[in-house]
Amino acid sequence: MATTLAQKIIARAAGRDTVTPGDIVTAQVDLAMIHDSGGPRRVEPILKDLGVGLWDRDKVVLISDHFVPGDTDEGARILELTRQWAKERKVAFHDGEGICHVVLPERGHLKPGMFVVGGDSHSPTGGAFGTYMFGVGATEMAGVLATGEIWIKVPGTILIEWRNRLSDAVTAKDIMLALCGRLGMDGGQYQAVEYTGEAIAALSMQERMTLSNMAAELGAQAGLIAPDETTAGYLSSVGGDAGDWQGLRTDANADLLARHVFDAATLEPQVAAPHSPANSAPVTEVPDTKVDVAYIGACTGAKYEDLKRAARILKGRKLATELMVAPASKRDQDRAEADGIMKVFEDAGAEILANACGICAGYGSNRLGENVTCISSTARNFKGRMGAASSKVWLGSPLTVAASAITGRITDPREFLTSGENEA
Repeated sequence: MATTLAQKIIARAAGRDTVTPGDIVTAQVDLAMIHDSGGPRRVEPILKDLGVGLWDRDKVVLISDHFVPGDTDEGARILELTRQWAKERKVAFHDGEGICHVVLPERGHLKPGMFVVGGDSHSPTGGAFGTYMFGVGATEMAGVLATGEIWIKVPGTILIEWRNRLSDAVTAKDIMLALCGRLGMDGGQYQAVEYTGEAIAALSMQERMTLSNMAAELGAQAGLIAPDETTAGYLSSVGGDAGDWQGLRTDANADLLARHVFDAATLEPQVAAPHSPANSAPVTEVPDTKVDVAYIGACTGAKYEDLKRAARILKGRKLATELMVAPASKRDQDRAEADGIMKVFEDAGAEILANACGICAGYGSNRLGENVTCISSTARNFKGRMGAASSKVWLGSPLTVAASAITGRITDPREFLTSGENEA
């Protein structure tokens, strides 16, 4: 029987030979990820009411990223509670090392074929590694922590194929903004989206993570990419193990819910207007728009490779507007520091923020003020999410955000890359 990658992973987790879309099965969870916001402070009271502990502390990973750096009384209290819970429960804990979706794979916790739940809506990021990973709320997470199980309705698969290669100034973020615009924020139908094609195979792991992450913006449950040598190489480099990944792919004649085919070679840099990622269009079609703030941050826009791309634009240039940079993880920031990338930001006059979710999720003291217009590398631009309800957030790739920071207006990054200059 020909099956999809999603079916293969779920069947293993459910202890079955095969599963069919629409089946409701109980799956054994290989790993549960929680963070400081929706984690201990939410799940511990439920566990106490149930009178139970963790089903397996070795399969729980806790990451602090929402309230970091704890510069408010509430944030400091929540972080202290989180740290105390980690000690008491003796779980793997990454404290202030960066955003959970970046830290989890870079610390080698994921591998192809795993069935994973996360306490955050962008948990589909794990799908970049051939992992079936999706987000759940605190109540459902408490059930997982207590039992190690969760029920799931086996999804259909929407295959999204990108043929040919992306041009120099176009990134995975542009792919996702284009998809949000063309398919809508319910285009994923809470099913499994799987990305494939020559353009996807050519992407690095960090770029693939952006695709899987923003499956959430498509309304999908999971965003999968079949593992390959790139996957195995990345996991080996971070001390992980890809295991036996070769058979983890969608069979050629498997039944699909839908199939979409796009040409990566014709894709232009994209921007999304307030207040939805679905309001996307090529940057060349956007009206002249002044920006007050440029923000390079979040799990979709401030990983090492995002920082490197932005620095390529900024090197040797000065800012026309405020630029804030919040590297997605401490490990990525340290690498960028060693490679001279962080100095490019500093020389340009950028403000460097903590390795945390920060204003992407509405946290911290740098939230957007009244009537501020911002261009951001984040995944979402919902009204009031990053600050005042009167603020307006445009979305773009790190390249587009950097170019706009230089001009003070939403700008096509190709204007700064025509000669191939400014390699970071």
